[in-house]
Amino acid sequence: MYSHRVRLFLINLFVLIAIAGSSIHELPTHAQNESSITPRSTVLFDSNWRFHRGGAQGAESADFDDSKWRELDLPHDWSIEDLPGTNSPFDPNAISQVNGGFTTGGTGWYRKAFTISNAQDGKRIVVQFDGVYMNAEIWLNGQWVGTHPYGYTSFWFDLTDKVKRNAANVLAVKVRNEGENSRWYSGSGIYRHVWLKTLDPTHIAQWGTYITSSKVNQSSASLKIKTAVTNQRDSSSSIRLLTRIVDIKGREVARVESNQTIDPHGVYEFNQETTVASPMLWSPDSPTLYTAITEVRRDRDHVDSVETKFGIRTISFDTTNGFILNGKPLKLKGGCLHHDNGPLGARAFDRAEERRVELLKASGYNALRLAHNPPSPAFLDACDRLGMMVIDEAFDMWREGKNPHDYHLFFDEWWKRDIDSMIARDRNHPSVIMWSIGNEIPSRQKPEVVKVAKELADHVRELEPTRPITSAVNDLREDKDPYFATLDVGGYNYAAFGDRTKSLYEFDHKRVPNRVMFGSESYPLEAFDAWMNVVDHPYVIGDFVWTAFDYLGEASIGWRGYFQEQSFYPWNIAYCGDIDTCGWKRPQSYYRDALWKPDQLSVFVTPPQPSFPPNPKRQFWSKWHWFDVVANWNWAGYERKPLNVTVYSSCDEVELFLNGKSLGKKPTNRATEFKNAWSVPYEPGLIKAIGYRAAKQVNSSELRTASQPTHLALSADRTNIRADNQDLSYVTVQLIDESGVRNPMADNLVNFSLTGPGEIIAVANGNPMSTESYQQSHRKAWQGRLLVVVRSTKEPGKITLTATADSLRSASAVITSQTP
Repeated sequence: MYSHRVRLFLINLFVLIAIAGSSIHELPTHAQNESSITPRSTVLFDSNWRFHRGGAQGAESADFDDSKWRELDLPHDWSIEDLPGTNSPFDPNAISQVNGGFTTGGTGWYRKAFTISNAQDGKRIVVQFDGVYMNAEIWLNGQWVGTHPYGYTSFWFDLTDKVKRNAANVLAVKVRNEGENSRWYSGSGIYRHVWLKTLDPTHIAQWGTYITSSKVNQSSASLKIKTAVTNQRDSSSSIRLLTRIVDIKGREVARVESNQTIDPHGVYEFNQETTVASPMLWSPDSPTLYTAITEVRRDRDHVDSVETKFGIRTISFDTTNGFILNGKPLKLKGGCLHHDNGPLGARAFDRAEERRVELLKASGYNALRLAHNPPSPAFLDACDRLGMMVIDEAFDMWREGKNPHDYHLFFDEWWKRDIDSMIARDRNHPSVIMWSIGNEIPSRQKPEVVKVAKELADHVRELEPTRPITSAVNDLREDKDPYFATLDVGGYNYAAFGDRTKSLYEFDHKRVPNRVMFGSESYPLEAFDAWMNVVDHPYVIGDFVWTAFDYLGEASIGWRGYFQEQSFYPWNIAYCGDIDTCGWKRPQSYYRDALWKPDQLSVFVTPPQPSFPPNPKRQFWSKWHWFDVVANWNWAGYERKPLNVTVYSSCDEVELFLNGKSLGKKPTNRATEFKNAWSVPYEPGLIKAIGYRAAKQVNSSELRTASQPTHLALSADRTNIRADNQDLSYVTVQLIDESGVRNPMADNLVNFSLTGPGEIIAVANGNPMSTESYQQSHRKAWQGRLLVVVRSTKEPGKITLTATADSLRSASAVITSQTP
């Protein structure tokens, strides 16, 4: 019998391609010429698709008439688009109901025409999909290519035997997001990138480079480089494999060379070793990356080359020292994260993925649990570059489903292939520090489920033994001990639930002293207790709040809570994230600042009336909400009536002022859970908090009463973007009074227009109850602001976004789109 690793290479024998190099160009109408495809070509295949929402009998045929179909560019998600004949993506009768945020799935078809020139004769032609949700079926020129059920793993097919040379080819993709299949918003369609790759018959296998480091110290690091090379020729090939290691400045720091003859239609795994002197170690504070440039020569011909980014770092886990990164203890300041990008739906634009990581890093996070599925490659690339550690998770269920039509229907047939895809694709990312085999797997106390857990964990260890295996476990009782025994690190969901005099962590540590634990999920309302358990106990290595970034679906879990029902409509956003779907910090994020960072200070007010209608049936254990507080000092009609003003602070003490008059100092420390409150009779003006450390002012925060808005103000997060049809600029729109203060009560309708080589692809406001369109060029403000997402085209030039509203002065933002 072959080992699992060799089996993985053999499975991929006819679909072998490797990680894209640094030069990637959009595919034009005709394939690139021969000179640009030597030795391999990797081109983005996202442009010029045709799409039809619904059934289309015969659409797999090459001669099918798709002239009336919509033209679009990927990534694409039809569930975030307006329902046909409406101005909204939301429907109270949607099959997805609360889980999917009342959005609609269904069936969709994609078709793309392309040409392969005769110059590519003898080459292998491969198409790779980074992610399609879900049940993708692929045809080329009317011939069946294959299928892929899971919506979150990357997959690929060798098209060589079906491609026509120097003639039109048609790739057809049918996507079926049918029935109840997800507990959150999944999106629908080809929502990640597609790539077309052209390879010599002798080439590096799909994700075939695997780099690990050992004996790491200040003076040197030993590297082991495994490279799988396949020979799809009918004759043997004499191969010379050269691997060069270059640093961030492009300087070569190591090289190693090997020779091997590979049999016809054979696969050989090279094992190379080399040393890097004075290595720069990857960490959240210093995310240094190296590049392995691997070249394959057959006789004297250079036939393949792949560049692989990687980092050098060491990790270890134990109950005495906790999590150790590069020899130093580090607590995981974590959050859970679903895959959607808010107003973009599930569309995984590189910049959208990068922006989420940037915002979370700025809010103090150093680790993310990617729930409950593998992320996009672009997301992990951003984590590598920006220094964000990751728990890479495979599944939300195994054989027993959580919905009638979810992945449990495919688990037995597909789990190994999907695990193989996740591990082989993601194993070189230094950001990945743990593999998770599942989340809250049903019946995990049963022996038959424990057996499956061991099978999955052992398979992962055989494929990739350098990282520990975890799983997120809820209903934490002693009957889960056999399940925990299959893991290396125990993920505890909601461990703070129960008797506060002794946490479940302490209880279990006494029972099972060698178990390393972390909070794989925690309630926002229990942020203080959850983090103090991490601070106090080395065997509790971190905490991951549910959730770091707000998301579509599980509508109103952060307000109406459980149990969910159709009457929750029009809620469509979870409303439990530290950061909302537009990327703006919510109050609990400011509280987490006080838990994680020194000298933090923020001030909030409990509104005199609830922000939304309360749910009297919310269960006592449903704690995904936060306190009803707002950054607002505009309460006309409540003059002289007491309002509760709360500060979140990691200063020693805070003094509160109302219109310059001190209302006294109060401590803000662990004894007060890093917060305090005053009852303040409302009067318009300025309420200001000043934070002190050692009697010296170190921070301040204020809320100011706003007058009626007089004008609009626009601010783009990036005023220079790439003209590559993919790059984005996020523009914040605020409704401002004459003094420059945003009016948080303003809800004016704002209209948008755009000139230049760009397009508006989303308009949002963060309101969890708004059913307005994300695609239309107008929307009402919420809390005095909106967000507009602008996408570049392939043409360079000046993009001007203009916002107008009745009775308000208009404003514009200018974005320059430059040739990459």
